[in-house]
Amino acid sequence: MRETKPVQDTPGAGAMPPPPDDMSIDEMNKELYDGGDEKDIFSKTQQFTLADRARDLDIYPFFQPLDNNDGPVAQIYGKTVLMFGSNNYLGLTRHPYVIEKASEAVLKFGTSMTGSRLLNGSTKLHEELEGRIASFLRMEAALVFTTGYQTNLGIISALVDKKSVAIVDKADHASIYDGCQLADGDMMRFRHNDADHLDQILSRTEKAALVIVDGVYSMAGDIAPLPELSAVCKKHHARLVVDDAHGLGVLGEGGRGTPSHFGLEHDVDLVMGTFSKSLASIGGFVAGPPAVLDWIKHFARSMLFSASLPPASTAAALASLDVLEREPEIVDRLQKNGLRWREGLRAQGFDVGRSDTPIVPVNVGDEYRTLMFWKALLEEGVYTNPALYPAVNMREAILRTSCMATHTEEMVDEALGKFETVGRKLGVIT
Repeated sequence: MRETKPVQDTPGAGAMPPPPDDMSIDEMNKELYDGGDEKDIFSKTQQFTLADRARDLDIYPFFQPLDNNDGPVAQIYGKTVLMFGSNNYLGLTRHPYVIEKASEAVLKFGTSMTGSRLLNGSTKLHEELEGRIASFLRMEAALVFTTGYQTNLGIISALVDKKSVAIVDKADHASIYDGCQLADGDMMRFRHNDADHLDQILSRTEKAALVIVDGVYSMAGDIAPLPELSAVCKKHHARLVVDDAHGLGVLGEGGRGTPSHFGLEHDVDLVMGTFSKSLASIGGFVAGPPAVLDWIKHFARSMLFSASLPPASTAAALASLDVLEREPEIVDRLQKNGLRWREGLRAQGFDVGRSDTPIVPVNVGDEYRTLMFWKALLEEGVYTNPALYPAVNMREAILRTSCMATHTEEMVDEALGKFETVGRKLGVIT
């Protein structure tokens, strides 16, 4: 991919440049789904020109190749930038101990298990990690998958059959929705974080229900109201699953997640999580009752038919848990940085929604303005993530930002200064 042109080279960049006539979002969307040869499955690929148009305007934000990523800073196109667009919440991907343990695992076990957990893909490392996760979360047992995405697919498709229904928060992660698509049972949605609406839906269904929510929502950075949701589930004898991918290492006692944050560790039926964020690796897990996990282990197709988590990744997650348990104060540093970042943006006049975590969305709205904001910030040395439709609703585009425990106060303040300068120049704030 070519290097993006500096924003100052764009005509009219001193203020907000007008979008070109052919960048109408409605027209682009229509073009995606209309026309083409109905008999040729490839014809739609010729209709898809949105990415090329964005590349021609040097505002294509995705698949940008990093030269290196050192945690709170990164290098891209030969330039060092402040990294405020990563899920490396605790900054452990560069921790010497984590790197050492991952390296040792490669030397001892090799680079891959070349098989599924069911057959030749389980090692003592996998079982050790499952025991450690269960102990850390104060759950009975845990089961490790190769990715977090596959974990949600496996949990939901294994448990929700024709006699049951999955009930999901409208803002749940895509992997939850995809898991529901694979399941034989029905799916229903309730309004985001609305326990009363969940109560109404559960009152209308006679089927066994599995309620699935995110603990921390990955785009908005808000926290699920677990006390209210848990009470509704108990009232209707529904089971509650919390996807805590963005809560583990971020909330709760020593980073134990959203259930711990609310003191509800024994009121949630299943906790799902990932290693690809706070635990500096890749992979996923589900924790809960042994009998339930044994069922999932034998009926989750995403586990049965996928190669298992590589030894180095397993060891890196274990080592990250070691660091987190030895140094729980890193969670406090993350929370402190998150507060400084969130309130700093809010004080400058940015709309950061209802974020109450180190994930802080900057609500911009217009897709074109969002892309120009992203590009200008990158040129100024701040890396962020634009989120556009369908990741968010049409004309509700955001810059998804997040900070780390390893950011210094000076880094946070420097990024805030650049946000304010660029935001005022482009009219995002006044």
